[in-house]
Amino acid sequence: MKRFTDYLESQSFGLCSALAQKWGFSTRSVRLSFVYASFFTFGSPIVLYFAGAFWMDVRRAMRQQRSTVWDL
Repeated sequence: MKRFTDYLESQSFGLCSALAQKWGFSTRSVRLSFVYASFFTFGSPIVLYFAGAFWMDVRRAMRQQRSTVWDL
């Protein structure tokens, strides 16, 4: 199960694990909260998940950006 979870986490956005690390919760509790919230609100947190994943990718790309024009 651990290998499957690691594979899924590396291939997906990793938003739940990033939020769990930032807030100090376990990753499992954040994921379960997201799933429960999705069921109770008929899937509307999925939009927030994709927005958060997009924002994480933008931040990651900005960190990897070159610092000067001369860095080739």
